[in-house]
Amino acid sequence: MTQIIDSLDEIAARYDALLVDLWGCVHDGVRALPEAVAALQRYRAERGGAVVLVTNSPKPRAGVERQLDRLGVPRDAWDAMATSGDSARAAMFRGAVGQRVYFIGQEHDLGFFEPLRLLDDPLEIARVPLREAEGIVCTGPFDPMADPSVLRPDLLYAKTQGLKLLCANPDIVVDRGDVREWCAGAVAALYTEMGGESLYFGKPHPPIYDLAYRRLAALERDVPREAMLAIGDGTRTDIAGAMGEGIDSLYISGGLARLETGTARQPDPERLSAWLSAEKVSPQYAIGALR
Repeated sequence: MTQIIDSLDEIAARYDALLVDLWGCVHDGVRALPEAVAALQRYRAERGGAVVLVTNSPKPRAGVERQLDRLGVPRDAWDAMATSGDSARAAMFRGAVGQRVYFIGQEHDLGFFEPLRLLDDPLEIARVPLREAEGIVCTGPFDPMADPSVLRPDLLYAKTQGLKLLCANPDIVVDRGDVREWCAGAVAALYTEMGGESLYFGKPHPPIYDLAYRRLAALERDVPREAMLAIGDGTRTDIAGAMGEGIDSLYISGGLARLETGTARQPDPERLSAWLSAEKVSPQYAIGALR
């Protein structure tokens, strides 16, 4: 049974590290969420806990850090970061989808192709037209407001050629302020539905959690999984991923599913229960917003 709590402080003493989603939990794509920032600052300052931001952003870590600075998320609210982009980039430079790749995404995500110096002998990756490609790299749709089905002709050709699609962000949608946008996960889901092969590296899949654990180890924090708490608003990413890793979770009901859960300040208990049952997840805790 999921327990609805009023603040992170109620359960903070039980955990030595937090694995915290960003979009919908710490910021809304436009600005930082003040209560969430304050909660993480208290957890670090008063509890001595470690905060690892675990995000399905396709950006490299440095790019997400710059984004957080712009949005007003202060550096004293977190300790380390693991991004889907970093995990997926490592796979790309190891040749997961070949050396000649067709890129589906927007210009602001071209940092994905910047050299990755952490690998020994990374491959040289070239962006090429679809008909010259060995694989596909997707950081998101060309147009996040357009239905992903507009990509069906290109994806059909790719499937007939047996191309793999590397998905740098498994999220299906995200809310930028009050506007809902499609993400790379929607493109990958469509490709899989069409019979193509999609490779995922963000939540709920293991590679990004392995990266988060390495980030914790780099902080010289030896934290067992039973002392970690995952926080997020995605049932099929944050919560399903935590369940797969054997980590407790705190579900933010006022994010992507605020309507389904009847969340004003807090979720409606009956609607929350029905929603979680339908999504086949069982977080230990729920709250309307991180605070």
